[in-house]
Amino acid sequence: MLEIGERPWGKYYVLADEPNYKLKRIEVNPGQKLSYQYHHKRQEQWTIVEGDATVVLDDKEIKLKYGESIFIPLGAKHRMMNLSDKPVVFIEVQTGTYFGEDDIVRIEDEYDRIES
Repeated sequence: MLEIGERPWGKYYVLADEPNYKLKRIEVNPGQKLSYQYHHKRQEQWTIVEGDATVVLDDKEIKLKYGESIFIPLGAKHRMMNLSDKPVVFIEVQTGTYFGEDDIVRIEDEYDRIES
C-alpha cells in the first residue's frame, strides 16, 4: 500500500502512483458522501466492487451496482454517495497530467472542507 487516507466519509488506499496514472481503492461508509467536486488536471474512471452506489455527475444522479463503471471527464462536477446501510467500495483510475489532492475543487461538502 503506497498511502492510506482517512476521511470523514471513509478511507482510500493508493494502490499505484505512476507518472501517467494513479489507482485507488475507495471505501465509502453507509450514509456518507464525498464532496461535490471537479478537477482541472485529471479525469477518472470508477468501477463499483462492493455495494450499491449513487453517483452525481454534472447534477444528474446515476445508480451503480457491483461491476458497473462510470467515466468522469476532466472538469465534470461529480460526487460519490452511499445512500445504503452497507459500505460502498470502488476502484478509481485517474488519468491526466497531475494527481495531487490539491487538484480537488469542492463545490459542496458535508464536512466543511470548502475554502473561501
